[in-house]
Amino acid sequence: MSEFATAMLAQRPIGAWLSSAALLCALAVLGPASAAETTVIPNFAPDSHTGWLKPPGDEFIQPASGPGPVKADPSHPYFSNAIAAQETVKIADLSNPILKPWVKAQMQKSNDEVMAGKVGFTARSRCWPHGVPGFLLYPVHPIIFIQTPKEVLMTWGQDFQLRHVYLNVPHSANVKPSWYGESVGHYENGDTLVVDTVGMNDKTYVDNYRTPHTTQLHVVERFGLINDGKTIEVNVHVEDPGAFTTPWDAIQRYRRTDTAWEEMVCAENNTGYFSYDVAPLLHADKPDF
Repeated sequence: MSEFATAMLAQRPIGAWLSSAALLCALAVLGPASAAETTVIPNFAPDSHTGWLKPPGDEFIQPASGPGPVKADPSHPYFSNAIAAQETVKIADLSNPILKPWVKAQMQKSNDEVMAGKVGFTARSRCWPHGVPGFLLYPVHPIIFIQTPKEVLMTWGQDFQLRHVYLNVPHSANVKPSWYGESVGHYENGDTLVVDTVGMNDKTYVDNYRTPHTTQLHVVERFGLINDGKTIEVNVHVEDPGAFTTPWDAIQRYRRTDTAWEEMVCAENNTGYFSYDVAPLLHADKPDF
């Protein structure tokens, strides 16, 4: 990797998840590491215009068996606007046995508020970081990867939410909680990126049904290329003894798409024209630089 790329990656301010498109484009042209620098790896970034787009809808895919993520209450089924003329509200199925009593009580309150007409919170609509594994639910715009010998970056095309995955290193001894936590990873079998994330704060939800978690949240994601490199399948394993009765699994899939890199800013264009009751936009107490 060039000295330029090394220098740019070393500059990671606290607000790096709001990195500009210009920086990402500069790194993208470098491409993945050469064969001399690493073993065979899945190439999620074959060029500067490849992105990965998830299907319509706001839910994780259920696993084939075993405990899975929260889904819609059967009496209030969820339909995305790709299926229905108008997207339906998201009411959580609280019968899912993974939920501890305090989590179920908090989600019941949220369900009641949405049923009474309050706008249900989603990270994307209020320009919040989605955390992990919620990052996998960002819709409409593609996820873009940048692969280097020491780091993999993932960014969502709409708001440039940015994740750093540091390769072939252990977790820090004392991880300070943050929106996306600390992610370390490694490649397996030439077709899979394994990402282990800890150290997340408790300000995010794990899904779009407003399922809370604690700072004990531990997520392992396996990003694998399938379908002749046209699809990424992410197998997600979630553990949080503070919020869930048992570990559970989920799946997300992305299709390869051609995308343009455009600078998009969420918070500066998110005005509450109708004075509806929503979570406030985030404001920094002090600048990062």
